[in-house]
Amino acid sequence: MLRGFTLCEILLANIQLIGARGSAVETQPLGDWDPWLGLPVFSLLFGVGFSLLLDSAVGRVSRPWLVLLRRLAALFAIGAVHTLLWPGEILTRYALVGVVVLLPSIWLPRWAVPVLSALFLAVAVAGGGGLLLIAGLFLLGSALVRYGVVEKIDTSVRGPLLTGLVLAVGAAATAWVGAGAGAEAGQPTPTSTLADLLVAGMYVCFLLVVLRTPLRRALQVVFAPLGRIALTNYLTATLLVLAGSHLLGLQIAQSSSVAFLVTGCILVAQWVFATVWLRHYLQGPVEWVWRWATWMRRPPLRRSTDGRGMESLGVNR
Repeated sequence: MLRGFTLCEILLANIQLIGARGSAVETQPLGDWDPWLGLPVFSLLFGVGFSLLLDSAVGRVSRPWLVLLRRLAALFAIGAVHTLLWPGEILTRYALVGVVVLLPSIWLPRWAVPVLSALFLAVAVAGGGGLLLIAGLFLLGSALVRYGVVEKIDTSVRGPLLTGLVLAVGAAATAWVGAGAGAEAGQPTPTSTLADLLVAGMYVCFLLVVLRTPLRRALQVVFAPLGRIALTNYLTATLLVLAGSHLLGLQIAQSSSVAFLVTGCILVAQWVFATVWLRHYLQGPVEWVWRWATWMRRPPLRRSTDGRGMESLGVNR
């Protein structure tokens, strides 16, 4: 659900830039919408997913690092193709940072992972962002898995609530300091980068709190299908935006109202597709190819009549 929620924010932040193929747009993309708000969460979740895959690979293969390396290599290949359509795509950078930082971290003692994460994040904040920010968030997500936080994250309200309140206070204080410093608009600064991180963490915590309320079911229906095939949705969104901008002539890059409308149409279309697709298949089409490349054997895709995968019938074992 969190991944699906973040996917919506990233599309909102990038749609006008995609429509302009990465060139300058005539207006600030969708007003003051911060394009970096969703990326910290995506980076954190990537680190979480990497370590969860490591846990799975350790029990299945003799060289789990090779499985992880193939996964990153496949992601780089997917991103390289995507770059031809959208120069601002992030997957190639994720793959490279993963090879340089995440993969070696599997041999580090557990305590070293959060220490390195804090170091990378501190340097990244001082420098206004960059690849070290991604590296630090990758390691933070990995640390959350290694210390068992992810396993227990859905069992408590107090922890996310208190953490969210602390982050909210920190974000407000950081924004106030940044406003007083009179930084140039649109230019990343240490205070603006730190504020983005704190705000991202804040909305993650508050969403976790909301998921412990009766609203959970509604949020699950809306965001879970989008998040379960997030990679497929991320890539197809680019195709849909470019089709609307260059084939249909929609003024996506020039008009915020058009961009909002197209974003809504794309997300609705992707939700319908994801909901219908997941009734018959276990994962999205791009996710399926990515998993095939990761494990070097064809995984089950179609659900069986009892709602489980074809693997439950002894197929493809």
